[in-house]
Amino acid sequence: MPAQMPPHHPQGPPPHPMPPHTMPDGRPLEHGRHTPYFGQPDYRIYEMNKRLQQRTEDSDNLWWDAFATEFFEDDATLTLTFCLEDGPKRYTIGRTLIPRYFRSIFEGDVTDLYFSLKHPKESFHNTTITLDCDQCTMVAHHGKPMYNKILGGQYPNELMKEQLAKDNAVVVCTEGRLILEFTFDDLMRIKSWHFATRQHRELVPRSLIALQAQQQDPAMLEQLSKNITRQGLTNSTLNYLRLCVILEPMQELMSRHKAYALSPRDCLKTTLFQKWQRMVAPPETQRPPSKRRKRKSSATNNANSAGTGSGKKKNMSPGPPNFSLASQDVMVVGEPSLMGGEFGDEDERLITR
Repeated sequence: MPAQMPPHHPQGPPPHPMPPHTMPDGRPLEHGRHTPYFGQPDYRIYEMNKRLQQRTEDSDNLWWDAFATEFFEDDATLTLTFCLEDGPKRYTIGRTLIPRYFRSIFEGDVTDLYFSLKHPKESFHNTTITLDCDQCTMVAHHGKPMYNKILGGQYPNELMKEQLAKDNAVVVCTEGRLILEFTFDDLMRIKSWHFATRQHRELVPRSLIALQAQQQDPAMLEQLSKNITRQGLTNSTLNYLRLCVILEPMQELMSRHKAYALSPRDCLKTTLFQKWQRMVAPPETQRPPSKRRKRKSSATNNANSAGTGSGKKKNMSPGPPNFSLASQDVMVVGEPSLMGGEFGDEDERLITR
């Protein structure tokens, strides 16, 4: 697919109105679906990038909860896989811990964060849309620590703070594969997020090298040559992921404490007791279905009537309306035996239990 597509077909305008938005690379949203919002799943990532740019240092927990509610389902999961010095790692967190994860990235001296998708593949299912991008790059600008460490102080003023942070930012590009699963509805929120990191690069701007050259500090040059992240993740994010290993199993305890206002000890006792009950409780025995004997007379009548088409219908004597039998009692009615009389006068049937 080319990088840019014309907004209209060469033969003329489309028969239906154009969507109000376009893709980041200039491509129009795809048509032919229920609403223009389903144009491209990667457009939701573009909107998420814009929302992350609106973050300020004053953004509190409510802002991050609103961010997660806008882009993630209530039962969403976020999985990260990467390899550190001590081996491969895999972390999976639930919906309640996702806001804190994104916030931990900015707490690690990150001033800007966005995700760049290249050649994503889409697959549509009944209720979900899957986006698979093998060339995804998470770009993080680390602008706060370098200037402070080199000049030995805070920013001169608030007006120069943003510009200096942008000019002197160390850009960390984390490359990997991103697999997203969206819900196929009007909200189109993320149900599953899986980012597998392959490699990362840290780009140091020349302005920082020039500042170091002015001071002629070899220790500072050695510090600039060291990585400030581990596989593209800051220390605050890594510490939070390790903490999530403990927090994720405790979600049930925290939910019970919030719902019933119990003490932590009582919440633990109640949860353990309920789990013990589920473990020792015998499995539910399914009631065996009652066996029903096929009435041979009915089968014979059906066969005879289908073969000849002129079979006679046998007499059926319905029982009293209030007569009930136990579920295990089976009444077997035998064939009538004519006692020398005409049919229907004195017919006897043997009934056995």
